[in-house]
Amino acid sequence: MVDCIFCKIVAKEIPSQIVYEDDSIMAFNDINPVAPIHVLVIPKKHILNINYLTEQDEQVIGKIFSTIKTIAAEMGVGDTGFRVVSNSGSDGGQEVDHLHFHLIGGKALGKKIG
Repeated sequence: MVDCIFCKIVAKEIPSQIVYEDDSIMAFNDINPVAPIHVLVIPKKHILNINYLTEQDEQVIGKIFSTIKTIAAEMGVGDTGFRVVSNSGSDGGQEVDHLHFHLIGGKALGKKIG
């Protein structure tokens, strides 16, 4: 999608601190982190949000969660704990219209959700 900032990051038109990349997934540091570790994990394919997932996307979504597990371990929060969040739609707090998952950790996050 032409105006999607995450698609531009995937296309390397916008620089980012990439922590993982393969043929279908990219992960990079959030530019406004809410914790010491705040990584965004996205499918390279433009998918608006969770409501736009299809059966064809099941494999990449499973791969995203496996990748999140690996990144969390590599960043030292796999054992201590982390949070994974995906906002969907404007009322859900989604700010970028490209499906993404926030991997947040590196400090005690408490029991609050959101």
